[in-house]
This record gives sequence, structure tokens and C-alpha cells, in this order.
Amino acid sequence: MKDWRKAVIAPTATVRDAVEALTISSVQIALVANENGHLEGVITDGDIRRGLLAGKTLDSPAREIMETSFFTARENADASSLLAIMKEKELRQVPLLDNKDHLVGLKTLMDILTPERHDNWVVLMAGGLGQRLMPLTQDCPKPLLSVGGKPLLKTILDQFVEHGFERFYISVNYRAEMVEKYFGNGSQYNVEIRYLREKNQLGTAGAVGLMPDKPDSPVFVMNGDLLTRVDFPGMLAFHKDQKAKATMAVRGFDIQVPYGVVSVENHKITALEEKPTHQFFVNAGIYVLEPEIVASIPKNKYLDMPTLFSQIMNKGYTTSAFPIHEYWMDIGRKQDFDQANYDYDMHFRMKEDCE
Repeated sequence: MKDWRKAVIAPTATVRDAVEALTISSVQIALVANENGHLEGVITDGDIRRGLLAGKTLDSPAREIMETSFFTARENADASSLLAIMKEKELRQVPLLDNKDHLVGLKTLMDILTPERHDNWVVLMAGGLGQRLMPLTQDCPKPLLSVGGKPLLKTILDQFVEHGFERFYISVNYRAEMVEKYFGNGSQYNVEIRYLREKNQLGTAGAVGLMPDKPDSPVFVMNGDLLTRVDFPGMLAFHKDQKAKATMAVRGFDIQVPYGVVSVENHKITALEEKPTHQFFVNAGIYVLEPEIVASIPKNKYLDMPTLFSQIMNKGYTTSAFPIHEYWMDIGRKQDFDQANYDYDMHFRMKEDCE
């Protein structure tokens, strides 16, 4: 059972506190309420991502990204009327107030509706050799390695299915027969699974070029060695809102210089900064591509995603960055594999139990 109270944060909270509230509560909103129970603002996943893109950090005050203009309803609001308003205003959540305007509850669209179904194709990249994980991958492809008691790729599939996606392509090469035997045509999971068979390693974008038909809606592409709780419908909505030809999920990455940095101009010291931290966005291995971009990828030619994005940008098309704050782990090395197994119960099994 989801507990909306876990989504409540104080006006003095940070963006990090808001992220934690979204994660723990599973209601996709943080409610900024004062000690008297009056609601001062709301923070959605989109507010957090826009704040990160604008230069805010997880340690910034949550007040700087919260929305102060929001819709509320009375605690005894009729469900059908509330549903009509939520559809009209395109709201996922509505805070509920009592007759003294105290926050007393939260109604989510998921409380009323079943998950929206998406007919978008999802391409899961499962053809890599997994060389950095040897000897674990000597007789087993990396996507079938057990993380949290089940194959990594099965967890990825489950995440998409949980969000209403039902149509999948899996690109295979190394130990392809093992992947195909495990997943079959997807009927046991009530989804459709087809395979893109790479005769040679084609790269993260090249394998997409093997799709036999041009899709009629945006396509998700995701590396098959990621463990994440990313909001896939949110990313798809963001992609459409940006009117982008391609969208890349990115995550913050900090590097601290272990020395004092000296700025010099014309032999004169102009500034000193002790062990500064530089912040970057890095590629998170999850993408959304428009149908015409998918159709433009040549068949049976190596092409990685960074090169594809460069080509798109060189043509003057819009590409967008979708910043993620949810749990994310790239399982490329043995220590990553061990950490993912350690993290699984907290970020996945407990989450599933709550839902």
C-alpha cells in the first residue's frame, strides 16, 4: 500500500529530500507542507529534472523548484468528478484538504485507473560480450546474470511491463540461443518479443537498424546491462513535449579534483580554489528515437548512439536530455554486479512488495 504521508517534506527540505520522498512514497510527487499542515507547494518529477537542467543541485533548497500554483480537492471529493478534472487538467495527483485547508490525503490517477498501455516498441540491447565481467560471462550472457535472484534482463523487462509497455525487440549476438530460449516469444509474460540477430557486433544504434519495419511511434532503446527505476512514461512524455527527434537519458556525475586549482592569466594568479568539484551529465544508456530516425539507421553497419546523436544534431534536428534522479546502476564490472545484488532488495523487491 502506498503511503502519501511519506511524500510530505518540510519547507526547509532540499531537492535531495524531495527525490527521496518521491522514491519512498511511490506517488510521484512531493508535498511541501509546514508544521501546521498547510500545503505550500508541490514538487513533481518534472520539476526536479527541470531544476537539475537549470543548474540546481540535490543540495539546493526544495523551495527553489517547487510549484506554488497547484490544484487541490476536498477530502470527500467524488471519485468520478475528480477523475474528470484530472483528465481535463492532465494531472497525475491531487492533494486532498479538509475544511480548514489542512493536508489530509492525496488522490493519484493510478488509484482510479489501470496503467496506461503503450504500443511503442522497446529495443533491449542484449548482444554484448560482457568481457569486463569474465569469468561470470564465460558461459552466460551478461543480461542473463542473476541479480536479486532473477536475470538482469528480466528485471528490465518487468520495469517496462509495469509501466504499460508490451512490445519488445531484443538484440542478440553472444550466447543468443540462451537469451531466446529464456524469453521465447514473450507469451508467458503476456507481451510480444521479437529478436534482432546481429551477425557481428553492430553497436548500440546499429542493432536498431535491423528492425524489419519502420515503427509508427517513438521507440525506446535501452542497454541490457542497466538496473534502474527510471520513469519510462515520464521520459516518453518529456520527449514528446520537447518535440525532439531523439532523447537521451542523462545522469549527474561529479568529479573532485584532489588538489588546489590555480587559475593563471599572463603569469599572474587570478583565483585559487581548493579541491573543486566539477559536475557533468553523462549518458545513462536509455534513449527515445522518432520513427524517421530509426528508419535512417543503415542495416548491418556498426553505429553507436553517440555517433547517431551527433549525426542528428549536425542535421539541425532537436535532441533533448532527460535527467534521471532515480536509482541507476551500469553493471559493467564485477564490483558493479556485486553492488547491484546488494541494492536489489531496497530498490526493487521492497518496491514491488509495497505496490
